[in-house]
Amino acid sequence: MSQYLLAVNHTPADVAAMDALSPEEMQAVFDATGKVNDRMQAEGVWVFAGGLMTHDATTTVDNTGAEPMITDGPFAESKEYLGGFWIIDVPDLDAALAWAAEGSKACANRVEVRPFQEEPGA
Repeated sequence: MSQYLLAVNHTPADVAAMDALSPEEMQAVFDATGKVNDRMQAEGVWVFAGGLMTHDATTTVDNTGAEPMITDGPFAESKEYLGGFWIIDVPDLDAALAWAAEGSKACANRVEVRPFQEEPGA
C-alpha cells in the first residue's frame, strides 16, 4: 500500500464562489464530503483528513538562520493555497485517482494527487 495526499487547493475565485453559496448549498457540500470520508473509512483507505482555515490565518516560522523568524501569513505569494486534504493509503496511483475524483465531486473543487516519499529501505 502507498500513501497519497489528496490536496484541495483554493484560488481567490474559488473562495469567492464558496462565499456566494447559501448556507444550505454549503451544507450540501459538507454533507457530500462527509459521505466520501465515511466511505474512505469504511473501505480502510482513510488515514487522516481536514479542512484548513484560509491562508490569512497562516503563521510562517523560518528557523534557517541564526534566530527563528515568525511572520503572519504565507511566506511566499501564491495563486493557490491548500484549503483541505485527505491522506489515504491505497494500492496504487489508479486507486488514489479514483478517490480524488470522488473527493473532487463532493467538495466541488479540484483535487491534486501527490504520493508520499517512500522511506529509504522500504
